Amino acid sequence: MAEFGKIVVFGTGLIGGSFSLALKEAEAVEEVVGFGRTPSTLRIAQELGVIDRAGINPVHEIEDADIVLVATPVAQMPEIFARIAPYLGPNTIVTDGGSTKGDVVAAARAAFGDRIAQFVPAHPIAGAENSGPSAARWDLYQGKKVVVTPLTENSDDALDHIKRAWSLCGADIYELTPEMHDRVFAAVSHLPHLLSYALVHDLAVREDADLFFTFAASGFRDFTRIAASHPEMWRDICLANREALLGELDSYRAQLDELRTALARNDGQRLEEIFGIARQARRSWAGEN
Repeated sequence: MAEFGKIVVFGTGLIGGSFSLALKEAEAVEEVVGFGRTPSTLRIAQELGVIDRAGINPVHEIEDADIVLVATPVAQMPEIFARIAPYLGPNTIVTDGGSTKGDVVAAARAAFGDRIAQFVPAHPIAGAENSGPSAARWDLYQGKKVVVTPLTENSDDALDHIKRAWSLCGADIYELTPEMHDRVFAAVSHLPHLLSYALVHDLAVREDADLFFTFAASGFRDFTRIAASHPEMWRDICLANREALLGELDSYRAQLDELRTALARNDGQRLEEIFGIARQARRSWAGEN
């Protein structure tokens, strides 16, 4: 028998759809029910085998679900939490795939109240530029990190339930507090997206933008790949983690000011020092030493 009976997924695109496909590939789920904003998206998801059927009303689907995954942009999560809260079954565990945790946890507490123990926050670190059901892949989470950010109210069983589901998707499981999660990802994920969008936007609005893009090569392509990500999703992420992101942006501006000063002073030694430290850190992180 499959390890999970029914799983309900809100958002059948890259994150939610890949979660579904991975559990299907592992033969770990009997049925996946999908909810989405448009019937056409759900129809495509069903045609591609991402979901088994589309949900019509949460009242008919939530109570007997083993897991409910909310894999929408974070700004949509409060409304979804409020919709499903009245129908939670005693054994239903809700989780999410949001890239920020402080705002999501606050929304969950407001919606679930004294049933907050049934919400286990999580964040799969496996994004891509494409979106929608056609972007979903059964192997998206193979060897990737999933960060679970437990609440003090979560039971060991609830936590293990969600960890087990992500493990069956092929992911490596890590734990952080919601606060530490948002601090870390402001630096290593949210800021890089902001910088990538800024660079491409700067060139795109110039009168001779076509000239610059004509000669942009692999270095530009690598640095700006994430600027092809979903604008709505990243708008929500940046606003949701605003305070931590502002701190990281200020730190980065100070670094740019230091580089500008060294360049203005023709200080090659300082430039090389900074580049050398960065090179060593990058090679160590990539396992190239």
